Amino acid sequence: MSVKRNVTLIGMPGAGKSTVGVVLAKILGYHFLDSDLEIQEQTGKLLHELITEHGDEGFLEIENRVNAGLAVDKTVIATGGSAVFGEDAMKHLQEISTVVYLRLPYKSLKRRLGDLKKRGVVLKPGQTLKDLVDYRTPYYEKYADLIVDEENLDIRGVVERIVSALESVE
Repeated sequence: MSVKRNVTLIGMPGAGKSTVGVVLAKILGYHFLDSDLEIQEQTGKLLHELITEHGDEGFLEIENRVNAGLAVDKTVIATGGSAVFGEDAMKHLQEISTVVYLRLPYKSLKRRLGDLKKRGVVLKPGQTLKDLVDYRTPYYEKYADLIVDEENLDIRGVVERIVSALESVE
């Protein structure tokens, strides 16, 4: 695997993509981009407004389009948890970056997330967080160049593990 000039973080809501991404960008001397904020910037609407207005599928199309159009260099990209459903976006992100899956076990996610509605986690009627984890995990694994297990690691530990893994592929 060749080293690419960007790093994309994928994983469940609550896995720490944005938090880890900011610290990782500082250490690498990269820019930081939160793709959820980029979606809001481009559409002029908050994520929950887009979901209300366009539905889950419509939101995923918008997310796919925005992520597929990212033109960045030396940037750590923190994606929304549902970014992996955008095939065009994920192919693009794989071309321009090393994709890192931040993996956190279900019990830790449940503890971190608390109230899912307040967190903006989209669940279909009757769907639980466990259902969502089980559904999304194969997508995260499919697109990841690197998988970092976060269990029992603090932010510094996660960042160190990512940096070490990136250096080992150079």
